[in-house]
Amino acid sequence: MAAAKKDPAKEAFETVTLASNEAFKEGFEKSVAAMNDFTAFHKETVDAMIASATTTAKSLEDINAAAVAYAKKSMEDSVSAAKTFASAKSVQELIEAQADYTKSAMDAYLAEVNKQADLMSALVKDSFKPLNDRASAAVELMQSQR
Repeated sequence: MAAAKKDPAKEAFETVTLASNEAFKEGFEKSVAAMNDFTAFHKETVDAMIASATTTAKSLEDINAAAVAYAKKSMEDSVSAAKTFASAKSVQELIEAQADYTKSAMDAYLAEVNKQADLMSALVKDSFKPLNDRASAAVELMQSQR
């Protein structure tokens, strides 16, 4: 039986074709994996933005509720003080009532300012945390790609 002749050109063509098919397949698989990673990263970023917006909305509700509660209490205290002023029996009693009211109103105001400052600080810290975490993840991802 005669041995089949080997055509070197055909063998070289088949080798090159096989190697390029493998390289293409490998490159395609890497591209698909990279796109999947990118999509997952993007989804996590969108989730972080939603979490940030949700936290911001909740914090703004808390700030608004505190402001409304302060305004209501302040109005009630003012009406009560006006009644006290109207029932004063002397100028001295009126001046003392006015001084007491002014002191308590200023104390309440300063307490409210501190409370609102704390609420605003918490809003900024809590609403930016998910976004900061995503920024850190992006930096880590870029560094891992080096």
